[in-house]
Amino acid sequence: MSKETPCIAVCMIDPKTSLCFGCGRTLPEIARWHRMESAERLAVMALLPARMTDAGLVQPEMALGPKADLTNEYTCTRGPL
Repeated sequence: MSKETPCIAVCMIDPKTSLCFGCGRTLPEIARWHRMESAERLAVMALLPARMTDAGLVQPEMALGPKADLTNEYTCTRGPL
């Protein structure tokens, strides 16, 4: 995806807010995104985090919490089983 798009390929519209669950844009914004000037796209993108917070929507990557560090080895502190 381009750096000038908030799309994270989670394209579903919340029926209560009419915002995309993934990016927070409205359907009209999504429909005309490719026709917007760069400055307009960037201005909309600047509004999206607050818009999603105000609507009570959580971006999917944030809903999962911090990414788990799966590179660490875990050791059992109880001793042998």
